[in-house]
Amino acid sequence: MAQQKPFSRVLTYVKPYWGSVVLNLVFNLIAIFFSLFSFALVGPFLNLLFKEGAVEAVAKPEFKLTSDYLMSYLNYFMSNLIIEGGKHYALIFICLLLLAAFFFRNLGRFFACYFMANVRVGAVHDLRHDVYKKILILPLSFYHSRQKGDTLSRITTDVQEVEVSILNYLEMLIKDPLTIFFYFAFMVTLSPKLTLFVLIVLPLAGLLIGKVGKMLKKESKEGQSKLGGIISTVEETISGLRIIKAFNAIRYSSEKFEEQNADFTKVLRGIHRKRDMSSPMSEFLSSVVVIIVLWFGGTLILGGSSHITAANFISYIIVFSQIISPAKSFSQGYYNVQKGIASAERIFEILDAEEVITEKENALEIKDFKDDIEYKDVRFSYGNDDVLKGIDLKIPKGRFVALVGESGGGKSTMADLLPRFYEVGSGSVQIDGHDIRDYKISDLRGLMGVVSQETILFNDTVFNNIAFGMENVSKEEVIEAAKIANAHEFIMELEHGYDTHIGDRGMNLSGGQRQRLSIARAVLKNPPILILDEATSSLDTESERLVQDALTKVMSQRTSIVIAHRLSTIQHADEIVVLQKGQIIERGRHEELIALGGVYKKLTDLQAIS
Repeated sequence: MAQQKPFSRVLTYVKPYWGSVVLNLVFNLIAIFFSLFSFALVGPFLNLLFKEGAVEAVAKPEFKLTSDYLMSYLNYFMSNLIIEGGKHYALIFICLLLLAAFFFRNLGRFFACYFMANVRVGAVHDLRHDVYKKILILPLSFYHSRQKGDTLSRITTDVQEVEVSILNYLEMLIKDPLTIFFYFAFMVTLSPKLTLFVLIVLPLAGLLIGKVGKMLKKESKEGQSKLGGIISTVEETISGLRIIKAFNAIRYSSEKFEEQNADFTKVLRGIHRKRDMSSPMSEFLSSVVVIIVLWFGGTLILGGSSHITAANFISYIIVFSQIISPAKSFSQGYYNVQKGIASAERIFEILDAEEVITEKENALEIKDFKDDIEYKDVRFSYGNDDVLKGIDLKIPKGRFVALVGESGGGKSTMADLLPRFYEVGSGSVQIDGHDIRDYKISDLRGLMGVVSQETILFNDTVFNNIAFGMENVSKEEVIEAAKIANAHEFIMELEHGYDTHIGDRGMNLSGGQRQRLSIARAVLKNPPILILDEATSSLDTESERLVQDALTKVMSQRTSIVIAHRLSTIQHADEIVVLQKGQIIERGRHEELIALGGVYKKLTDLQAIS
């Protein structure tokens, strides 16, 4: 099946709002009708009003669905009006009629825009939601080669650009073609010869500005990419401000940002120059077209042609002049659409990204962990880098297993495969005899509580951070979990206790306090499987002892996989697995590995553990 073009895909987000699109169409037609009526009224009105001598009665024309009938009827109507009431009376009446026509014209335009707002805002809402949902679903490996700022740019500035450049253009896409069509129909029935001439001249202007749009699309995509780099740099700067100041890297960071900023500015300048060129270019070309039409129409009248009268020519020129505006906005809209398509392509790169980790049809439910976890010849790699090489490990229920070894040895990756944060390259990870890929992902992750080395908290209250992802949680349950994690005491010292907002990433708390909140969150979930990735690394000695005691009690009733660099925290593990370069090289209890005198013994010696 052929891939839809970006513009067509954006329009699919409009489909749910077709009712508003129809109403927009109806009110645009009302606006167009009253516009034509008011413009058609001007020619006959001026002709009769300023005609010297007495106004002669005009015969009522036979009905025909043509602009010629409309003009003849208006001549008939106004001649009777002037004969019966005089020119002053006709002037007042026609002015009021024009006022009413312009009122209903603009009322139609207002309601057309009113209903189009539903379409535009609703489509952007749905598009942004789909991008965010895809960001949640995509595996962690998707973000390894991508800047965080670039992803943020796509869900913010790119989505906004789609609204400004494409969805705003929908109004023109509906209104302008309708306006041009009905105005041309009026002009054709009024003067086919003159309109044919217009149809030859007008498209030539459009051809002169067509090539610029393609260049604009290319530069717009490059500009959005560079903006993503800027956002990423700002995000890194705010996160690492302490290090920047400590290493006197303010000048270096400023120069790096200025280089990115200058590149982005250069691209943006080119985009604006090409886009801004469209307005004066189309303005000049439309003036040229009007002058040419005036010349051609004037020669017809001066040559004594009965093809078109002077009054009709006035109305014709007025209506034709009104076509220039939608034709011009249509050409300007083309530039904007090209810019928006560049952003749409970046958005659809995320929406089209392969999910990799997918759930099987008719996946098995699993609500409880009964027997064991088993890694069978598990292999995994990031690109060409082999991280795990043939891992075989069985973890019976209720066991406390520690993963130790050098940094980059594959400990965290091995733990991350269990909740399917990454997908196994080959081999399998099994729970209770079934490959974890056979289970529902939500059920599988529901069995696990995770406390990561990097403390992940959200800009919310203490209560909501501990109860994150769980429903119908009582305050008593949250307090109990906080007590187990040795967090209750410092929480009560906060300004609003459990209702205190902790700031972005919990920046209002110390490192130890943040880690204790994340431990409380895992405790509250009460999972049968607990994964601790350096869970006590940010705690001071006293807090580490208290939390470790609490975790020991919690882990005694659970299957625990603990990744540790501080070997003092895992001496009582049921089994210690030593990883080196993606392979298990030693395994056993603390005393057994010490007696073995291998890699584990060297690690304990480095940390002065006996």
